[in-house]
Amino acid sequence: MDNLLYLSAVKISSMIRSRKITSREIVNEQLGRIEKVNPRLNGIVKINGRALEQAEEYDDYLNKGKCLGPLHGVPVTIKDSFDTKDLTTTYGTLGRKDYIPGIDAAVVEKLKKAGAIILGKTNTPELTLIFETDNLLYGKTNNPYDICRTPGGSSGGEAAMIASGVSYIGIGSDTGGSIRLPAHFCGIAGLKPTMGRVSRYGHIISYGGILDALTQIGPMARYVEDLALAYNIIQGYDYRDPSTVDAEVKKFQDVDLSSLKVAYFEDNGIMTPTGDVVKTVRDVAAYIKGRVKVIEEDKPQDIDSIDKLYGKIFSADGGKWIREIINKCKTYEIHSSLKWAFNCEGKPEMTVCEFAELIKNWDELKISMEEFFNKYDVLICPVNAKPAMKHGETLSRENRKAFSYTKIFNLTGNPSAVVRAGFSKEGLPIGVQIVSKKWREDICLKVAQDIEKNFGGWIKPNI
Repeated sequence: MDNLLYLSAVKISSMIRSRKITSREIVNEQLGRIEKVNPRLNGIVKINGRALEQAEEYDDYLNKGKCLGPLHGVPVTIKDSFDTKDLTTTYGTLGRKDYIPGIDAAVVEKLKKAGAIILGKTNTPELTLIFETDNLLYGKTNNPYDICRTPGGSSGGEAAMIASGVSYIGIGSDTGGSIRLPAHFCGIAGLKPTMGRVSRYGHIISYGGILDALTQIGPMARYVEDLALAYNIIQGYDYRDPSTVDAEVKKFQDVDLSSLKVAYFEDNGIMTPTGDVVKTVRDVAAYIKGRVKVIEEDKPQDIDSIDKLYGKIFSADGGKWIREIINKCKTYEIHSSLKWAFNCEGKPEMTVCEFAELIKNWDELKISMEEFFNKYDVLICPVNAKPAMKHGETLSRENRKAFSYTKIFNLTGNPSAVVRAGFSKEGLPIGVQIVSKKWREDICLKVAQDIEKNFGGWIKPNI
């Protein structure tokens, strides 16, 4: 049964529906896997006590000829920043340590309707706001390839559990790289969809204000085909999130690789990646060269300035929005990483003219990116300047520059997928980032799957 834990969700779903295995058997195996690896990784922070019971119910449904959807009986995990009805949701903050929502977040609602069983909740930094999964409530999550290193953040609990065989599919959120960075650090696949594709209703960082465009919700999995499966389920218009739209969803299987014009770059001019990261991007570019119409080394204009731009946008209100969320949660002791939001109280606020200039600069970046994708269908580049960092290193001022490779596509709203394509000399996974035109997640997924097939994608960690 152990090998079943490492199959794709697509395969497991098919096996359940054809009654080759039962949902109860799978859930039971996953609970056993949690007992084995979670003491070392600390990725699961809450188990759904009714998971086995629900699995038995869903097996009975199939016996009676009733199938709920494409994920019927498949267990999934949910980042602890999403509301889950009748299941503790803390957002990684002490003020909500016993909070049980009365509703499901929009994406959880859709997964359940598709037949998924919520196995449990995964760890996240406080309010999802740092690149390291650590909080005062549950502590830090470890990387399954090296427990002395972080799985990244903020969807680090998801990435660690998926990589180690606990979960088939997870749901993460991404405000500056929080799906893509953990996918890179833990050697799995992840997708940040186009701005407006997926509802953020029921997520701690939701919609509204200057930061509205930054946060997107997306799937995480070991295999690209599972990203596509989950993405198709969770995408779509939701009146509860005014940013969402109805837009055509194209099948990634229909994309013709030989027609694509591809660009790639190794260094964004903000922080030069390690040699292993550069080599991985070069290896992927060399492989892709014979499979696409055009491939050129090129990058969007002015991307070497986005780190400062992102920082200014994120703190434009002096941390007021963060303080309001913390106060609403009735949290009186916060993680040290968020104290800046309180330390800047009383400091001079940005003037109206400065704010207007900031928005103009942001719009100019978006236009520049649109012009770039008028020339190319795909961009391949690093996910981060480094592979998985040791605990605490993500918080250093110098290492903040490493995350500029993901932040840019939160600013522009482009879809971006990550898949493992190499390893560092320390044996740490290295992913590449595949970016495309807005609304063309199908292109990202097609290229990601092709890279996955050639470079192996996820490789089982020794844990």
